[in-house]
Amino acid sequence: MKILVTGGAGFIGSHVVDTYIALGHEVVIVDNLSTGSRNLLNPHARFHETDIRLPALAEVFETEKPEAVTHLAAQIDVRRSVEEPSYDADVNILGSLNVLENCVKSGVRKVIFASPGGAVYGEPTQLPVDEDCLPKPLCHYGAAKLSVEHYIYLYRHLYNLDYTVLRFTNVYGPRQSPHGEAGVCSILIGLMLSGKQPTLYGFGEAVRDYVYVGDIAQAAALALNKGGGEVMNLCSGIGTTVREIFDILKEILSFPHEPILRDLRPGEIQRIYASREKAARVLGWVPEMSLRDGLERTVRHIQGQ
Repeated sequence: MKILVTGGAGFIGSHVVDTYIALGHEVVIVDNLSTGSRNLLNPHARFHETDIRLPALAEVFETEKPEAVTHLAAQIDVRRSVEEPSYDADVNILGSLNVLENCVKSGVRKVIFASPGGAVYGEPTQLPVDEDCLPKPLCHYGAAKLSVEHYIYLYRHLYNLDYTVLRFTNVYGPRQSPHGEAGVCSILIGLMLSGKQPTLYGFGEAVRDYVYVGDIAQAAALALNKGGGEVMNLCSGIGTTVREIFDILKEILSFPHEPILRDLRPGEIQRIYASREKAARVLGWVPEMSLRDGLERTVRHIQGQ
């Protein structure tokens, strides 16, 4: 199958591309390299450096004629979405609409869309949160992504464009930048390796659901042929505080300092973890990587950079 992956030079996208290619698929990457890196490009994939918002995207679709699209390109910084909501909507809503329009025009069979399993739900009233819970985003990023989920449903209804929406919780693992604005695990590792005292927001008690990037990539592969018309959480199903993440890393790295504790920032939520029962039932997907093993692999990767 020929698959176009937007954001395929990024942290999650590069793992998805590698998994697709290992399974024998033909892969085309679209990425503007604003957060992605040429160093993460799989040499067996064809690369088009362009932005999902630009008219040039149509030329890629016309040339490549993909059968499926995995749409990962996005503005993912919650804080930036709150400070610059128009920019967030431009990338995440208008950019996604450009992708969907080109899918319809070029006869794409299916779209796999990455949505944030934390930002979309907001502060849930029940835990673990499942797909039947009413989404109530508390940041512009979550609202934009939820809007695209509705557009994708509409495009299936109007144009018979099949889809699977995968709601990722907190994805971590090798290739995640320790210098970015998202990705608490890699950011903590980068600071601790530099001997700097990390800040834990929510006073270290904020609960998240951490899922390893390799497990996410496997789910994206399963979704190529399963889960049509479905929305599914991809998660560990386990709530973990950021203080617990810090303590595991403190032991792995023999870090001598304690963290700075501060309140949550605007747009952040206090507690969320999700149910993975639907993904197990529909995709046959179960995450395999334990949190400690995944963190050890992430540490080794960042140390080797």
